[in-house]
Amino acid sequence: MIRQLEISGRILEYTLTRKKVKNLNLRVHRDGTVLVSANSRVSIEYIERFLREKADFIFKAISHYAEIENITAAQKQYVDGESFRILGRDLRLKVLRGARNEVKNDGVFITLRVKDPFDTGLKRNVFRKWFRDLCRETLTELCKAAYPKFSKYGVDFPEIKFRNMVSRWGSCMPRGKSVTFNYALATVPVSCIEYVVAHEFNHFLHPDHSPDFYRQLTVFMPDWRERKALLEKSGVVVF
Repeated sequence: MIRQLEISGRILEYTLTRKKVKNLNLRVHRDGTVLVSANSRVSIEYIERFLREKADFIFKAISHYAEIENITAAQKQYVDGESFRILGRDLRLKVLRGARNEVKNDGVFITLRVKDPFDTGLKRNVFRKWFRDLCRETLTELCKAAYPKFSKYGVDFPEIKFRNMVSRWGSCMPRGKSVTFNYALATVPVSCIEYVVAHEFNHFLHPDHSPDFYRQLTVFMPDWRERKALLEKSGVVVF
């Protein structure tokens, strides 16, 4: 059972498994998933009080594993000819000297203009800002496009948040009326992003992954399985 808990403005998603165990067990895996096992006599209130008490440890562990993931990921050098995946397409980078720092994308090349083309840190920061802005703009537009289908069911337009995630493309906090998306979504095809938006918005109607959740998702997006399969072939790319 996947559950979510809001702690000091942050969303903690954890998987609860009921087992014949004596104690309440907590594990944080390298991929950032949080696993809790407890016997059937332990209440949800007790479990979530325990998680709140352990919140500092849990979030530090998740951050630690995320840092390891970033370090071990292939590091980009931001040089001519390097490939970057943008909205499902592999584009080549052009680096030029410019009077100001900016990025342009013509669908074939990404042109990165910086005042000092030999400053790798500068190039990385300019590129990452552009990439995150692209993610925010793309997701916001797709959320607005999808919203009319959900507004008919009394769903309020949520607060849209973004952050780096190790193992999730998105998460929803129904009670907090917010959805959080992974910046890495800007690397996958738009059809996959639309699936993630529909999936997270659908949690406002069905907080869990019950059969009703998937029946409703099929109403909104009949081909969601194909889109999900395509998304699963895309690894999370760290720039």
